[in-house]
Amino acid sequence: MFFQAYLALAEGVKELAAAGDAQAQAKLASAYLLGRDGIEKDEQKAAEWMEKAAKQGLLDAQVVMGAMYDRGMGVVSDRDKATEWYEKAAKQGHATSLAILGRNDAAKGSVQFNYQAMRLNASRSIPSEYAKKFLTTK
Repeated sequence: MFFQAYLALAEGVKELAAAGDAQAQAKLASAYLLGRDGIEKDEQKAAEWMEKAAKQGLLDAQVVMGAMYDRGMGVVSDRDKATEWYEKAAKQGHATSLAILGRNDAAKGSVQFNYQAMRLNASRSIPSEYAKKFLTTK
């Protein structure tokens, strides 16, 4: 009984995503990314759905796309495309994107800060952490 309700919920998200709901697209992408909600892990499908949400202006989806392009996760690795997605998020004041792009004032000053290392670490953690966040929000 529980499993049937669970599958019905997943189907509902798929329908909303197909109808163009950005939040549902990000949730569906997250399910593909993590292999959850009765959906087999598929990074390429995750990238396709996440990009749809990002193109609609969903801030966290834009950040995830930046990380996915940085890592070549479900897409061909492309640092320029990654930077474009981080730029879109940074223009909306997204602190992590600002830091990834080297525009975080808190990190500037007398302490030497390695933005490339920070970007690499962020691109490793962002997809799964944001996917978990998408799956737990309503």
